[in-house]
Amino acid sequence: MGDDLTAVVERVRESVEGVIEGKPEVVRLSLTVLLAEGHLLIEDVPGVGKTMLAKALARSIDCSVRRIQFTPDLLPSDITGVSIWDQQRRDFEFKPGAIFAQVVIGDEINRASPKTQSALLESMEERQVTIDGSSYELPSPFMVVATQNPVEMEGTYPLPEAQRDRFMARVSVGYPSAEAELQMLDVHGGVSPLEDLQPVAHAHEILKLIEAVRGVHVADPVRRYVVDLVGATRTHPDLRLGASPRATLHLLRAAKASAALSGREYALPDDVQALAVAVLAHRLLPTAQAQLNRRTSEQVVEEILQRTPVPAAPQQPSGFGGLGRGVPAYPQQQPRRL
Repeated sequence: MGDDLTAVVERVRESVEGVIEGKPEVVRLSLTVLLAEGHLLIEDVPGVGKTMLAKALARSIDCSVRRIQFTPDLLPSDITGVSIWDQQRRDFEFKPGAIFAQVVIGDEINRASPKTQSALLESMEERQVTIDGSSYELPSPFMVVATQNPVEMEGTYPLPEAQRDRFMARVSVGYPSAEAELQMLDVHGGVSPLEDLQPVAHAHEILKLIEAVRGVHVADPVRRYVVDLVGATRTHPDLRLGASPRATLHLLRAAKASAALSGREYALPDDVQALAVAVLAHRLLPTAQAQLNRRTSEQVVEEILQRTPVPAAPQQPSGFGGLGRGVPAYPQQQPRRL
C-alpha cells in the first residue's frame, strides 16, 4: 500500500481508537471490513460501546451517515424509501429512505420485524434498492454497521440465516481492561469524545483504499486454504449448517484487506487464520447435540483451523531485513505497488 494511503488508514485508526479505549483489535477488524467492501455486525451486551464504535467509524470519514433505530413498528419503507404521488407533476416521485447513505448505522437490528429486516437484503448484497419496479443505486463506498444485543431476547426477532450471511464479519467489543476502563473515566467522564470527533479521511480516499485492496495478490495455495476451511464447516459433525460460498468470498476479501493493513501486497495464511472466526462463526448453526454439549460455533471454527493443513510457503534464499530468515514466496507474480 502506498505511503499516502497508509497514512489515511492510520489517521482513521487513531481517530476511532481515541473513542474506543483499549480495543485495537476490534478497531482493526472494523477497518478491515470497510476496506473489504463488507458489512459489520457488532454483537455484545449493553453498555460496552457497540453504537459508539459504529458512530466513531462513521464520523471519522467525511461521507454521508444515517442512523436507523430499529424498533418493532419500523416499516420497510422507512429504510428503503417510498414513491409518493406528486400532484403538480402528476407522477410518482421517489423519496429515498435512510439506507441511501455511505455509512448506515443500524442500532439494535434484531428489534425490527423480519419483514423490515428483509428490506436490507438487496441493499447489502447488490448495493441497490428496487421500489415499484425501478432500481436505485446506492452511494459508494457503502457499509452497514449493525448492532444487536444477544442477551435480551424479549421483544426481539433473531436475524435469519440469509440476513447474517450478508454480514462479512461479526465482532464482540467485550468488557475493557481495568486500565482501559480507568482511562475511559478520564476521557468520557466529562464531554463525550464523539462530540469533538472530526473527519480525518474523505470518501474518495476510502475508495482509493478499496481499489488498492482489490489489487492485493492471493496465491493459489492460499486460495485453496480458504476453500478447505469453508468446506470443512459443511461436513463437520457438530454443525447442521455450514458456511456458504459467499462466506468463502468474504473470507478471501477480508484476508486481502488485512494484508493491505499490514503493509503487504500479498495475502498469507496468517491473514486467513486471524479472520476465520470473525467471518465464519456467525453463519454456522450447531446441531442440537452440540448445543447440549455447550459447543459454540467459535469453538468449531477454532477446531477446524487446528485440523486443516496450512499451505507451506517456499522459502526465498534472501533474508528478511538482514536477519537471515527466509521470506514466504506466496506472491508468485511480480509484486504490484498499491
